[in-house]
Amino acid sequence: MKAAVLPAKGATLVIEDVPTPQPGPGEALVRLEAAALNRRDWWIQQGQYGGLQYPAILGSDGAGRVEAVGSTADEAWVGRQVIINPALNWGSDRKAPSKGFGILGMPTQGCLAAYVCVPESNLAPQPAHLSAIEAAALPLAGLTAFRAMFYRGRLQAGEKLLITGAGGGAAQLALHFGLHAGAQVYVTAGSEQKVQACLAAGAAGGICYKNEDWHKDLKAQAGGFDLIIDSAGGADFSKLIDLANDGGRIVLFGGTAGPWPSMPPQRIFWKQVDILGTTMGSPEDFADMLAFVNKHQMRPTVGQHFPLSRVNEAFEAMGRGDGLGKIVITIA
Repeated sequence: MKAAVLPAKGATLVIEDVPTPQPGPGEALVRLEAAALNRRDWWIQQGQYGGLQYPAILGSDGAGRVEAVGSTADEAWVGRQVIINPALNWGSDRKAPSKGFGILGMPTQGCLAAYVCVPESNLAPQPAHLSAIEAAALPLAGLTAFRAMFYRGRLQAGEKLLITGAGGGAAQLALHFGLHAGAQVYVTAGSEQKVQACLAAGAAGGICYKNEDWHKDLKAQAGGFDLIIDSAGGADFSKLIDLANDGGRIVLFGGTAGPWPSMPPQRIFWKQVDILGTTMGSPEDFADMLAFVNKHQMRPTVGQHFPLSRVNEAFEAMGRGDGLGKIVITIA
């Protein structure tokens, strides 16, 4: 089969013929039609991720058709259009993953290939209103955003919600989750163009975080926030404490801007602010996310898509960060 192989740290991906995987007990072989990139894939290419193993076939998100199943798997899956839950071996405790938890695409083979084998328990029917390109954009980002907002963040209708870095795929899904849940949604983004796109989608307000004193301008717009969803961390995280309402919640699922350089504890405990971490999500979160998507007929924002032969252009686009929403790879 054809696959995009990352041969070494910092290398470009190479389209190669590799052996087609065979499903083991309880597994399914999926012929992929589309796969989506995540920031995780880019960090792995840069060599800035834990547990690196090369050569690697990356890609945590995929959509396609089940072609075969291994022993003990349900043959009723064969021929069905599916999307793949990329959270492997979460375990039985919804509060946190097991010690065996992993993410599809490193060290296991990922979805930047013609076929992938995954546990039957990680399959879900592709939402009927979505194309394969849209469906591939949903799993990792949708799972992450949904758990952050509803399980960890406890979002309620009517609350004020702030989503930082709202140009990214997970943040775009969080924007639409929040709107459908009845929240007043505000955003920060890296350009005025992205802010305007979020306003056109229904956000109540927003600001470019590259502006000086952006947090003061945002506070003037909205007052304060009951829930803040952040994927950056870094020096600006302290500004989110100022933007949080008393008793507010801040949910963090990324650290692309680096560590917090300074965080006086008094600013947190006097305001009774909850700071909550989250990563990916449980099988229950994935099922709840899909039910929400189907109920509201939601469509992920797909900013760009490339054929597998142009996968390196897709990685370059992710590195620039100049697009809106997810980057998807179509697989012939």
